Amino acid sequence: MLNKLFFIKLIHTIIFIFMAACLLYVLYCGITKTYNWILYLTIGAIFVEGLALLLNRGRCPLTTLAEKHGAEKGSVTDMFCPKWFVPHVFRVSTVLFTAELALLGFGYFIK
Repeated sequence: MLNKLFFIKLIHTIIFIFMAACLLYVLYCGITKTYNWILYLTIGAIFVEGLALLLNRGRCPLTTLAEKHGAEKGSVTDMFCPKWFVPHVFRVSTVLFTAELALLGFGYFIK
């Protein structure tokens, strides 16, 4: 039987892929000037994720759970991605999301 830490990392990876898909969809909508309920749902999901991180002082809530089940320093952040990539995810995502919101706003107000 697979251990709990594996499942925590798997769930974390699924959430990461979902959030990356949300970022890509927002970018797509900004480029194509598409404004629909799916866009608003994806923006909401990104804000909820950001709020969860903000309320947890920048730490993923799954980190505490991973530490409880034996991970070193809550290392769910390694997910199944390259180690060089993981430390930069939040900065890159924040810059990208900010640019995407600007693109959406520009496309909406400047026609």
